[in-house]
Amino acid sequence: MTIMGRQLSLGVRRIGTLYSASYRSLSTNRGFSVSNPSFRRLALSPVATSPYIFSPLTLLRFHRSKSDKAGTTEETGRSILEKAETQDLLPIKEGPSTQLVKPEDSDIAKPTLWEKVKHEVQHYWNGTKLLGYEIKVSTKLLFKLAAGYELSRREKNQLQRTMVDVIRLVPFSMFVLIPFAELLLPVALKLFPNLLPSTYESKKDRKAKKAKLSQTRTSTSEYIKKTMEESGLKLSKKISDKEREAFVSFFHIISNGQNPSREHLIQVARLFKNDQVLDNLSRNQLVAMAKYMSLRPFGNDSILRYQIRHRLLTIIKDDKAIDYEGVESLTIPELYTACQQRGIKTTDVSPGHLREELATWLDLRLRQKIPSTLLILSSVYTYGDKSRSTDTYYDALLAVLSSIPDEVYNVAKLELSDDSKLKLNILKEQDEMINEENYREKDTVNKVKDDINLDEYEDTASEGMKIEPEEDEKVAEEKVVKKAEESNEKQTTQN
Repeated sequence: MTIMGRQLSLGVRRIGTLYSASYRSLSTNRGFSVSNPSFRRLALSPVATSPYIFSPLTLLRFHRSKSDKAGTTEETGRSILEKAETQDLLPIKEGPSTQLVKPEDSDIAKPTLWEKVKHEVQHYWNGTKLLGYEIKVSTKLLFKLAAGYELSRREKNQLQRTMVDVIRLVPFSMFVLIPFAELLLPVALKLFPNLLPSTYESKKDRKAKKAKLSQTRTSTSEYIKKTMEESGLKLSKKISDKEREAFVSFFHIISNGQNPSREHLIQVARLFKNDQVLDNLSRNQLVAMAKYMSLRPFGNDSILRYQIRHRLLTIIKDDKAIDYEGVESLTIPELYTACQQRGIKTTDVSPGHLREELATWLDLRLRQKIPSTLLILSSVYTYGDKSRSTDTYYDALLAVLSSIPDEVYNVAKLELSDDSKLKLNILKEQDEMINEENYREKDTVNKVKDDINLDEYEDTASEGMKIEPEEDEKVAEEKVVKKAEESNEKQTTQN
């Protein structure tokens, strides 16, 4: 028993020395250290601590298997990355979720000449069918108008658009009837962009017009702001002493760096009439304002004023129609067209915000009695402002009125007293302006008779700041009853 015990103890010691040697050799090997969690779990497990089951051969096999796995994982990772870099991306399948994905220009094949010809022929054929249908609809509207019925705003715009397209169709048809004249059609459209009827305009042409209009309005707005600060606006001569005092106090508040009240701002804005503002604008300002309102600036000052007055007259009538039918009744294309006519920015703006802008315009124009020319100039000042609201419209109106220079302020201040010398200077200034206009119009043959009076059509405060108080409902009903009784008495006397 003693001999067997000694042999057993020697065997255990030999296994221990081999275990420690293999442990040291494995710990110094690459990729396998004592700090490895897998090695620690293996070394501290009951199987590893058992001298009868665990052996250095088992440790060597375990180390080789771990190193082989690590090498294979590194190789597979590198091969996957190399394949991902060299392999082309798979094309995206078309579907509802990929409709907003725009393909690159390099992926789109250029259309052939025959495809371009087919596309243009199809485009003009669809435009011809659309024009024929518009003529059919407008013919019914003409019979309705001839029968004595009143047309709505949408019907009036439809009839007007069709009449303009028919007038444009006369010179456009010459390019179709005359052989080989269609080759000069691009040149004619380049010189006269409005020669083509609206039904033949493509989406690309409409986008180009919108971009050109936005660029023109941005440049003209900066010019108008600059010139307004230099020349400013001029007051009317037919104002009372109370109105002059209100104007002088308003300008005194601005010169001190203070903000006047909204009521004071509206009172002073009513002193400026449409015709008075247009008559005192210089030629450069008239040209810039015509470009801002999408008008072609040609001719002398009288023609420019006539064009602007005619456009403002259509806007004044359209304001009443929109206010009667409601802003919510407008479709999105009609809303964008109405805002573009009034100089309101329409690019990158939601339809809900445009409805708020148009409602603000109508409130200032129809209820607050602000002249349309001042609102157009206010749109010039607020053009490009993304966070525009009702307050900023009032701020723009304040900026327009604040552009009055010190000379005009001194004139208004001296007008409080009856100074004949000052009146003489004003008459001399007006005489110089008349002589300059006559000199510019000396060589012109066709003269436009500019007899449009915007203040007659616009419901502005005709007597300055004198605003009639609102009547009670009972008083209004009594007046209606009295008128009905008077009409009945007249009918009885006639019978």
